[in-house]
Amino acid sequence: MIAIIDYGLGNIKNVQRAINHLGYESKLTDNPKDIEAADMVILPGVGHFKDAMRAIHSRGLVEVLQSVTNKPVIGICLGMQLLYEWSAEGDVFGLKLIPGRIIPIETPYPVPHLGWNNLISNQSTLSQDVYFVHSYQAQMSEYVVAFAEYGTQVPAIVQFKNYIGIQFHPEKSGDDGLAILNQALKGGFLNDQTMASY
Repeated sequence: MIAIIDYGLGNIKNVQRAINHLGYESKLTDNPKDIEAADMVILPGVGHFKDAMRAIHSRGLVEVLQSVTNKPVIGICLGMQLLYEWSAEGDVFGLKLIPGRIIPIETPYPVPHLGWNNLISNQSTLSQDVYFVHSYQAQMSEYVVAFAEYGTQVPAIVQFKNYIGIQFHPEKSGDDGLAILNQALKGGFLNDQTMASY
């Protein structure tokens, strides 16, 4: 069973539909016992980083999310950013599961980064057009598996240990997005190189 964390922010129903479409059993929950019992955990999210962390704290979910080290934890969109140590969006600490910080997108192009953009990756299955909506980004690091060019390099998929971040919306990115989500659910992207060489 996949626990999809319901903390009051995010397009959780769309994420659940995508998960179910891929043939997995899922449950929307904010119950720590469900999270501990799940085979995998998905942390979705849309909105402001500080509001999201406040909601996660208010539900008592920080400790249980930080204790999940033996199964995949997948953050989607804002959920990916919440896995990091700190964000400039509200000057607030995140879950501290992936090393690094969330910063404003500094680009000559319009912000938010909105719409379809191609992924750049050493893994050919990840070089797809996917749908983004965000104004902040993770810093580039050795944990980046794929990124997008938007006047700057924007990390799009990251993996550190069992923690996977997907900055775009796989549930809104057609069959290619679903295939990438399915790869994350099957264990992730570390069988091949990350983007550390870029």
